[in-house]
Amino acid sequence: MSAPAFTGVPLDLSHAEWVKSSYSQGNGGTCVEWAPAFISVGAIPVRDSKRTDGPVFTVSVPAWSSFVATIRDAE
Repeated sequence: MSAPAFTGVPLDLSHAEWVKSSYSQGNGGTCVEWAPAFISVGAIPVRDSKRTDGPVFTVSVPAWSSFVATIRDAE
């Protein structure tokens, strides 16, 4: 599985280590996972934790940081 990178080079996600959102309660709800190893190339791959073989989208590190800050501020 690969996802587009911002460098124009596809990311190889075949050995990615995915981290489940800390907001995931393990209750089968809406959960996302992200692969932090790609921060160094400026990309954050994100996927649905219930569909690990499904599509992956990639956002920039600043966009991800803004998203996380917005969620935290909403608490």
